[in-house]
Amino acid sequence: MYRNLLPFIILPLILVESILAQEHHYIKVQDTHFILEGKPYYFLGTNLWYGCYLGSTGRTGDRGRLIRELDRLKEIGVNNLRILGASESSSIQASIKPAIQISPGVYDDSLLIGLDFLLAEMSKRDMHAVIFLNNFWTWSGGMSQYQNWFSGSATTFYRNIEANIALKQYIRNLIQRKNTITGLHYYEDPAIMAWQLANEPRPFSSYDEFYNWIDSTAQFIHSIDPNHLVTTGSEGLIGCNINPTVFLTAHQNPSIDYATFHLWAYNWNWYNPSGSNFSSALANARTYIQYHIAYAQQLNKPITMEEFGLPRDNKAFGPTSTTTFRDQYFDTLLKLIYDSASIGAPIAGSNYWGWGGEARSPNGDYIWRVGDPFMCDPPMEEQGLNSVYDTDTSTIFILKKYSTLMKSLRVTGVVSNNAKVYDFELYQNYPNPFNPETKIEFQIHKVWAQNFVSLRVYDLLGREVAVLVNEEKQAGRYSLSWDATNYPSGIYCYRLSYNGLSVAKIAVLIK
Repeated sequence: MYRNLLPFIILPLILVESILAQEHHYIKVQDTHFILEGKPYYFLGTNLWYGCYLGSTGRTGDRGRLIRELDRLKEIGVNNLRILGASESSSIQASIKPAIQISPGVYDDSLLIGLDFLLAEMSKRDMHAVIFLNNFWTWSGGMSQYQNWFSGSATTFYRNIEANIALKQYIRNLIQRKNTITGLHYYEDPAIMAWQLANEPRPFSSYDEFYNWIDSTAQFIHSIDPNHLVTTGSEGLIGCNINPTVFLTAHQNPSIDYATFHLWAYNWNWYNPSGSNFSSALANARTYIQYHIAYAQQLNKPITMEEFGLPRDNKAFGPTSTTTFRDQYFDTLLKLIYDSASIGAPIAGSNYWGWGGEARSPNGDYIWRVGDPFMCDPPMEEQGLNSVYDTDTSTIFILKKYSTLMKSLRVTGVVSNNAKVYDFELYQNYPNPFNPETKIEFQIHKVWAQNFVSLRVYDLLGREVAVLVNEEKQAGRYSLSWDATNYPSGIYCYRLSYNGLSVAKIAVLIK
């Protein structure tokens, strides 16, 4: 309902300017893939939420450091940054200070200029930004601060009309902002990949209010920016009360272009930093990823794992401490994402949490204080807990390896694996995920002289593990079951070939 407050005079001007700026290349969605300049877009990215603070002309600014950090990330191959585009002034001690929005409608322009500078520098390096516009958590003000401004309890944000009018006002001002460095309005800036409703929005107790807020806010953003994608910023199942229906409903909205999930083995009590239960934590993490790939397949939308991290060994914080378990964790999960993407699964990339770069905590207790250098750990966490330092050579080696592999998929990646083929059609298996049996259906629309049909199953290494059909077929719809009792949990690709063409889909076995 709030989008009716949009001034109707401004929108036509935006659309005209958008048409004039159509030579810009924006990331779009085609079925379960991102597309950039006609090719699939895959990435390995990071979280650099504090980027606008370094780019600021105010007291937090350190443009020299920002340029060095971006250059180092470019060297590693990191080409996607998830960044903060909104913060609200809060009296909570463990919150970032200063904030972009001092009070409703009153902004610290030096931080917005910092965002201008960040986007301009990212554009020079062919990087793309995912910008979150709110926060469920208090470390950047977020929903709780809007409630404080407009007399609401923590659980009523989604139905607080005044708070959401103020939020939409801020979103409109930001999206329509003209970059003081590039001269581009944000809605026409190709360095921006997507707007994100919030960092980790959770539904509280009212699902309908949550869904309505997602729909209203996402539609509002699309109404003033037809060029960029919109997504939720969801943690996935953990942020949806472990209820797949909530996650699927939140993301099936047509105004949400792709799905997201986060993965925090330590925060969710899966992992002890001593490494004593590392194997089980890693297994849980793999399963969590596989579930969300299956949900994306069901939604027929891309998905990204835009937050994941692990503490340094024994929960140390300093740059000289080791990262043995983190390195193994990163290597395993990034390989799973690459292997999944390479066979056409709807996962497009990941943003590890996060890049600390050259920052070091000046405090013996590693607690952040106003004036300290920013790294990716938010103020309520020890600085260095999950940040990757520029001296973490073993971790950086792994990141560089997988950034190269993900980029290679721009050339070799499967884009049309879900497309309907004129002569035949392959349907999504059901159930998915499954254990241990699933149904696979396909249809032959037209019979050729050569009507030999092959339906084969492959693992993530491309090895053939099952032949389900290998014979001539007449026109018609066919259904069969695959019993995977003797197969390990994992992601499998089943590929139907007929008349010289192939189409594939993803099945997830979770035992």
